[in-house]
Amino acid sequence: MLFKVTQIPEIVLIEPKRFGDARGYFSETFRQDLFTQNVADVQFVQDNRSMSAAVGTVRGLHFQLEPKAQGKLVSCTAGALLDVAVDIRTGSPTYGKFVAEELSAENGRQLWVPPGFAHGFCTLLPNTEISYKVTDYYSAEHDRGLLWNDPVLGIEWPVEPDKAILSDKDKKQSRLADLGEVFRY
Repeated sequence: MLFKVTQIPEIVLIEPKRFGDARGYFSETFRQDLFTQNVADVQFVQDNRSMSAAVGTVRGLHFQLEPKAQGKLVSCTAGALLDVAVDIRTGSPTYGKFVAEELSAENGRQLWVPPGFAHGFCTLLPNTEISYKVTDYYSAEHDRGLLWNDPVLGIEWPVEPDKAILSDKDKKQSRLADLGEVFRY
């Protein structure tokens, strides 16, 4: 497994090695010991999966408040997506900055998104499936979001805003300027 620190050091891109032959390939996608040594000493408590049928489906940018903040280890098991994490930790030198990485079933890459970051993605292929491990259980009471296309963020999404497929909830999320202090660096 290769562990690559991104332009925001707390976010790590993970590239599991694939061993292939005429039948296909084998890959270790998670090892607790290597994750602890190279990324973070956390415990995952829940696995989640979602499928988005249409290209241009945007989910996010989501996060959970303390004490239910979640770290996420994200992978794409079918199709492809642009995965995005935004630093929302007040006082951080990278506050309001983001990391965007293409994850696909083909490239097998994973992205570690620690607590203190808003997370979302946009599908690049039909029937895209995302799978992710989280460090705390889902809590509707602590569930929050950041507006996916807030111009202050400068995220170059692979879909025009009027063509994006969004939930009603994600259309009405807060802008960064209105978010307030949700995490402290």
